[in-house]
Amino acid sequence: MQKIHKILVANRGEIAMRVMRSAKENSIKTVAVFSEADRNAPHVQYADQAVCIGPPASAQSYLLGEKIISIALELNVSAIHPGYGFLSENADFAKKVTDAGLIFIGPSPEAIKIMGDKLAAKAAVKSYDIPMIPGTDTAVEDVNEAIKIAEKVGYPILIKASAGGGGKGMRVVEKPEDFEEQMNLAVSEASSAFGDGSVFIERYVNSPRHIEIQIMADNQGNTVYLFERECSIQRRHQKVVEEAPSAVLTPELRKEMGQCAVRVAKACSYTGAGTVEFLLENNTNFYFLEMNTRLQVEHPVTELITGVDLVKEQIAVAEGQPLSFKQEDLKINGHAIEIRVYAEDPTNKFMPDIGTLSTYQKPEGIGIRVDDGFKEGMEIPIYYDPLISKLITYGRDREEAIHRMIRAIDDYKVVGAETTLPFGKYVMQHQSFVSGNYNTHFVKDFFTGKELYEAPTEEEMEIAAYFATQAIAENSPPIKEQLPQNSGISSNWRIRRL
Repeated sequence: MQKIHKILVANRGEIAMRVMRSAKENSIKTVAVFSEADRNAPHVQYADQAVCIGPPASAQSYLLGEKIISIALELNVSAIHPGYGFLSENADFAKKVTDAGLIFIGPSPEAIKIMGDKLAAKAAVKSYDIPMIPGTDTAVEDVNEAIKIAEKVGYPILIKASAGGGGKGMRVVEKPEDFEEQMNLAVSEASSAFGDGSVFIERYVNSPRHIEIQIMADNQGNTVYLFERECSIQRRHQKVVEEAPSAVLTPELRKEMGQCAVRVAKACSYTGAGTVEFLLENNTNFYFLEMNTRLQVEHPVTELITGVDLVKEQIAVAEGQPLSFKQEDLKINGHAIEIRVYAEDPTNKFMPDIGTLSTYQKPEGIGIRVDDGFKEGMEIPIYYDPLISKLITYGRDREEAIHRMIRAIDDYKVVGAETTLPFGKYVMQHQSFVSGNYNTHFVKDFFTGKELYEAPTEEEMEIAAYFATQAIAENSPPIKEQLPQNSGISSNWRIRRL
């Protein structure tokens, strides 16, 4: 057993802050690395030591694994926590960390490598009684062979990149005559994004729910599941709203999926925190999708319903300690919801909206948690994922968590960039979400962006009509001068929009 006394966090933003807070509670010193764009970021100021690692571009800073290891050795660091994204699922980086005599706070390089390749992951879990989506177990290269396989599996078909993620190298094919073109596009995109054009074929599961199971495993052979997270509300195949527990899982199905996730972890001798993802069809049949070999963005909802600090458990496992709890110790208490607050414009296809946070005021109160990496006056860099924060609410039940989230969104003041907060409120108030009857097609089925435009009130319509009438008069004086002194109209809302 090796005690960790100092951790270098090889990441930025809210996840760097999240790891450092737990480390501090364990009396562990922290080191931040940062790019020139993040010089004034909160995680840099919070750490005990901070080192500038390079220019803003991640390829010249946060992805420089060898430089990060060199800094760790120079500063007498005992462990490196990769957070999520960047180098967190890079098996070569994990191996170099351990080869340098440092502790990698995560699974083994071997486990990362196996689960980082979807086909390798399928092969690893094949003998562990894991339900799989009908399709191929190996890469398909020959188009004619692929067409025959697709006909056997049955349309619609999903073509997926073996090394893929985030929806890249993924194509849904509805008709046989479209297959060849879509396969070529998937191979090309996969090659460009991952340097690996390998693809495989699965039956496309219509309108599934996306359910993931949090697992934790130590080096003594103990593996447990910390229940599920519902992650079905997504844009561009990336999650934007998560909740725990799911509104549709029965206790029996929850246990079955949890035990299945444990078997997936054992299939690759997994240690530390990880997430096994499933597609749930018709709220009954579930299929293994993939395993994420790191801490997930949405881990706070699990922490709130279980009372477990997952980062502290990661650190303890990395030190060689056994898990601090057993499966029978875990139970679900209450309900938690997370909204990812991105600097994106939901009325414009969720396109990034970079700017300076001239106003940034976080909501407060019982049952509200904000994990963020920004403060008022900061500029949102264009070089990274535009995540500003994660807004999490907790309630005694799902209804209270939803109402608390609506209140928290209303209290969250962000000026300087468009955010996904209005979209989050739209979701919380939508009958499909409130009822729990939703799936991964929520955005496609219910949201265009127009829903966030507020309909003008009767008073605003009268004001607009008045201004429009006056504006067409010849040689009319400025609009403000025309407004009758006794009109009682004080709003300048329509003046700004004319």
